[in-house]
Amino acid sequence: AMTFLLNRSCREVVALVLQGHDRRLAWHERLAMRLHGSICTGCRRFNEQAALMHEAMGRWRRYRD
Repeated sequence: AMTFLLNRSCREVVALVLQGHDRRLAWHERLAMRLHGSICTGCRRFNEQAALMHEAMGRWRRYRD
């Protein structure tokens, strides 16, 4: 099980980041993202940017309504 957590590709992590905005990720998915993000700067930055965009879109929706 531990190798599954450690062997996530960037593509899989990006998919998890995006899915995490629509549903609560399972503990092992969140852990896999953290572990991958600890060694992959690109995915860590993508996660931060996606969170910022998600927050900005929420603000825009509230402003629009």
